[in-house]
Amino acid sequence: MGKIIKIGLLGSGTVGSGVIRVLEMNRPQITERVGTPIEIKTVLVRDVKKPRPQLGCVKLTDKIEDILDDPEIDVVVELMGGIHPAREYMLRAMEAGKSVVTANKDVVAQFGKDMFAMAEKKDVDFRFEASVGGGIPIITPLKQCLTANRITEILGIVNGTTNYMLTKMTECGADYDTVLKEAQAKGYAEANPSADVDGLDAARKAAILASLAFNTRVQLEDVSVEGITKITPDDIEYAKDLGYVIKLLAVGKDSDENGVDVRVHPVFLPKTHPLASVNGVFNA
Repeated sequence: MGKIIKIGLLGSGTVGSGVIRVLEMNRPQITERVGTPIEIKTVLVRDVKKPRPQLGCVKLTDKIEDILDDPEIDVVVELMGGIHPAREYMLRAMEAGKSVVTANKDVVAQFGKDMFAMAEKKDVDFRFEASVGGGIPIITPLKQCLTANRITEILGIVNGTTNYMLTKMTECGADYDTVLKEAQAKGYAEANPSADVDGLDAARKAAILASLAFNTRVQLEDVSVEGITKITPDDIEYAKDLGYVIKLLAVGKDSDENGVDVRVHPVFLPKTHPLASVNGVFNA
């Protein structure tokens, strides 16, 4: 068994705390599969005095240098969200010779080129599987397993908040405002839900997937975006009458005639379509 892999974790919110919990809960299996123990050494937080019983005895710091300058830390896991200072911290971590793992679709979608260039320059890993459909292995298959194939289309539900809202509107006949308030009360939607309901979160993920699938560089501004804010109960009922359901889809196509086309918008899906039965907060 090799040396202990020590991690510096940036962010201790819902996702960061979940990472710590999963690493602890599944420690024997992870150690066996990796071949060496993984240990979170230091967590970057905004306020070190705030009680965080869910973090146990992990060292807390509010100074990024405590992680970047620590030679024992091999991997930096960024779960802060947002673009700044997350982008700068990840670049500095790779500059310091540390591999980076992130769930940050904002940075990957807009500055992925910078991240990949730095990783190559410093001969470290930049992993971002969790940035799109964290529970679905899709990034690695697109980058590695399917490299011998020409992919012409990619289609998916990639935003759990809007899928939850459309599911509730379909099952309960509720209107948009009602299901939005319910999604916010459950913590699925933010106080400002624009990134989700306007389709921007899905658009960032679509840009990442299309870039990988079609071996090109798709920017956020290249994605045509329409959210779900205009969907009404009448639309839902009209779809039902015709044998359809409404889903917010990320769609990417690559054709010889039209080139690469990437979009996010509500779609009428036949009830027999595999994605039509994907409900609640799930992606597919």
